[in-house]
Amino acid sequence: MINGLWGRKLGMTQVFSDDHQVVPVTAIDMSHWFVTQIKTKEHDGYDAVQFGLLRNRYRNETFSADWLKEAKHYFLAFKEARITDASAQFQIGQPFDIAATLAKGDIIDAFGTTIGKGFQGVVKRHGHKGGRASHGDKLGRGPGSLEGMRRSGRVRKGRKLPGHMGAHQYAIKNLEVVIVDTTARVVFVKGSVPGKSESLVFLRKCK
Repeated sequence: MINGLWGRKLGMTQVFSDDHQVVPVTAIDMSHWFVTQIKTKEHDGYDAVQFGLLRNRYRNETFSADWLKEAKHYFLAFKEARITDASAQFQIGQPFDIAATLAKGDIIDAFGTTIGKGFQGVVKRHGHKGGRASHGDKLGRGPGSLEGMRRSGRVRKGRKLPGHMGAHQYAIKNLEVVIVDTTARVVFVKGSVPGKSESLVFLRKCK
C-alpha cells in the first residue's frame, strides 16, 4: 500500500455536497505520473516508488522504456512515495492509479510550497501597522526603532525586519477528499492547499 501521491494544483473552485451545501475545494491534477523506479529495502535501504511527471509535449504518446535513458528530457519532475505494504506490485512505466489510493471521504494531509513574494517590508511580511498618515509623521512603512540602549545598539535575534517572504513548505492537516474524478484524473479536496497554480503538492493519507 502506498502512503501518498503527488499532483499539480490547478486552483480553487466550489462544488455542491450531498446535502446541497456549497463546499470550497481545491482541484489537484493527478494525471501523467508514471512509475520510473522501484526502490527496495535490500538495494536502497527503504521501500519506495519513484514517479515521473511527463512533459506536456509527450503526453499524447505511449510510454516507452527508452524514455528512462534520457529521463530529464521526457519528464518534468521526479517524486517518491513510501510503500507501507511490501506486497504492493508496481511496474516500470505503469501509470499511477488514484482510485487505488484515494476515495471520497478520505482524510489527508496536504504538503506544498507557498507562493513566493520576493523581498517585502514589515507591513506586508509581518503585518505591522506603520506610521500615521498625517501630522508630520515620517515613519511611513518603515520598521521603526530596532533596539534600545540596554543592548548598546545591537539588534536581538528574531527581530521582525524586511526580507524574503514566502516559498516555504507548509502542511495543512485533516482535509477531506470530496470528489475523485477517475476519468479526468482530478481530486477535489475540501479547503485550501498550500502553493500556487501548477505547483506540486503531496497528499498523504492520515494514519
